[in-house]
Amino acid sequence: MLRTLALLLALTLTLSACDDGDINLFSIQDDIALGAQLRDEVLANPQEYPILPRSQYPQAYNYLEDIRDDILASGQVRYADEFPWEVYLIDDPGTLNAFAAPGGYIFVYTGLIRFLDEKDDFVGVMGHEMAHADRRHSTDQLTKAYGISILLEVLLGNQANTQIADILASLVSLQFSRQDETEADTYSVIYLCGTEYAANGAASFFQKLTDQMGSTPVPEFLSTHPNPDNRVENINTQADERGCDTTFDSSESEWEAFQRSLP
Repeated sequence: MLRTLALLLALTLTLSACDDGDINLFSIQDDIALGAQLRDEVLANPQEYPILPRSQYPQAYNYLEDIRDDILASGQVRYADEFPWEVYLIDDPGTLNAFAAPGGYIFVYTGLIRFLDEKDDFVGVMGHEMAHADRRHSTDQLTKAYGISILLEVLLGNQANTQIADILASLVSLQFSRQDETEADTYSVIYLCGTEYAANGAASFFQKLTDQMGSTPVPEFLSTHPNPDNRVENINTQADERGCDTTFDSSESEWEAFQRSLP
C-alpha cells in the first residue's frame, strides 16, 4: 500500500503537458535521470555497444560536439540548457543507426557516418535525433511500451539491471509514431534553418535510403523507422516554406577526413 501511494505521489508530481497537448508522465529531471541510467547501461556493455573512447578519438568527438553545439546555438532547442546533450560514438561499421535516450543522450553508430556522403546530411540526422529527445518522444514511447509503474520503479532504483537492459534494447529499436517522426523531421529543419548548414540535410539521407532500397538489402535503419518515401518531400517543403537556406556548402574533404579518422 505504501509503495502504491509513493508511486501515485511520484506520478502526481511529474505529470506535465507537452506543447502539442499530449500528456507526458515524467518531469524534465525524470527524463534526464532515466537517460543517464540507460547511458550507464550502454557504457557497462561494451560487447553489445562498443563505445569509442574519447581519450583515443578526441578529434572525432570534438567534431561531433561542434555540430551539436551549432544546433543548440540555433535558439530553437527547447531544452538546450536543461539536458546534458552528451554524444557517444558506437564502433559498429555494419549498423546504420542512431538513437537518442531521454534527456538528450545521443548515440551514433559509425556505420551511419560512413553511409552519409556529406556533413550536412549528418547534421540533418543529428537534428532529427536531438528533436526526438527535445520533443520528449522517447519517454512517450517507452511509457506506452512499459507502463508508468515500471519506468517509475526504474527511476526509484527498484528495478534489476536486466530490466534496464531490456528497456535500453527497446529504445535502440524504438518505433516512433508517424506523428513523432514527422515532428522530428520538421524540427530538424527548424533547428538548422538559422545555421550554416543546409536546413534540409536530412532529406538527402532519406533519399539515399530510398535509392538503395531497390538494389540492396534494406538498411537496418529502416527496420526501426517508417518508410522514407514521403519524408524527402516533406522535409524539402518545410525548408522551402520557412525560407531556409538549402545550399550544401560544407567542406567535402573535411567530412571525408572525419570518416577516415574512425576505425
